[in-house]
Amino acid sequence: MASIFTRIINGEIPCYKVAENEDFIAFLDINPLREGHTLVVPKEEVDYIFDLEDNQLERMIVFSKKVAKAIESIIPCSRIGVSVIGLEVPHTHVHLIPLDELEDMNFSRNRAIISREKYEELAQKISDSFLS
Repeated sequence: MASIFTRIINGEIPCYKVAENEDFIAFLDINPLREGHTLVVPKEEVDYIFDLEDNQLERMIVFSKKVAKAIESIIPCSRIGVSVIGLEVPHTHVHLIPLDELEDMNFSRNRAIISREKYEELAQKISDSFLS
């Protein structure tokens, strides 16, 4: 059975997409730690990040960097934190999280509540920044 991320990539489930190329997609997390929390996912369904081919992992990090810079240009923050946990969805993904303090990366904390309108606005702004 396809992962939820593969279903998003295939257009079966909607997302708030911020960036995409032939190999990767980035979209806002629907259960975010903070506004702007974004997931970067390879289009190829590989469960464990360290099972990616070296050149694919390199390209994923470079794509993530460009997405992080776009997020940073829209969301006021000290920096973008990067997290790879890999247990919750069996499809490699990187969390890009705007942060000002270490606690902003605590996955046990209460999640941000964001309206659909705000998601759409953030996705558009980050996407525009990514493309510029």
